Amino acid sequence: MACILHIETAGELCSVAVSQDGGTIYDESANGDKGGSAKKKSVSRNVGVLGSLVDGAMSFTDNHAIPFDAVAVSSGPGSYTGLRIGVSMAKGICYGRNLKLIAVPTLKILTVPFLLRHDDIEEDALICPMIDARRMEVYTALYTRALKPVVDVCAKVIDEHSFEQQLNEHPIYFMGSGAEKCMQVIKHKNAHFINNVRLHAKNMAPLAEQLFLRGEFEDVAYFEPNYLKEWTTTHKDQN
Repeated sequence: MACILHIETAGELCSVAVSQDGGTIYDESANGDKGGSAKKKSVSRNVGVLGSLVDGAMSFTDNHAIPFDAVAVSSGPGSYTGLRIGVSMAKGICYGRNLKLIAVPTLKILTVPFLLRHDDIEEDALICPMIDARRMEVYTALYTRALKPVVDVCAKVIDEHSFEQQLNEHPIYFMGSGAEKCMQVIKHKNAHFINNVRLHAKNMAPLAEQLFLRGEFEDVAYFEPNYLKEWTTTHKDQN
């Protein structure tokens, strides 16, 4: 098994974790500015927050003589600024320490705490992680319990008919920051909403371990996160 540094910056928190032999041995998180602002001070704040968390994780492993085998990064979709900073940090560590780079799909990370705590859900249940993309739009996908895609990752405007076909045939469990604003819109009897599911680096470990064992690594020079849609600014953001 491997020792992996995990970096998650696509959601509301900056978080960092270290896993070894499949278990989390270190994790820390802190608030960062995830508003997507182009202001230099906002970007600097994000870099500073993440840099401090990474320094803490690396000091911990260095003090315990634990060498890293890879760096795993949340690969999107999510906050444009957060993804850009997280991937840049992950690449820098990979270059500096000659490590492998693992990309973990952000929406799948959201499903991990739910699946670990609810192994008794229906066999035909579907899992729908959602990340808030402002107004009634979300970044989402639809998976089986084994995380096989039923609906690919997309940006979707939610209304009362969203996922209606699948809801007619399966119970669907919705979770994440985007799901919370959809509770009053999707009223189907097969729709179940799970509260307080947040992105965190420690939940990347099971997925990253699988990718490591399968040898599914990214090209450190050319990898780009899945922004899903281009970043846009308002006039106010450009000041």
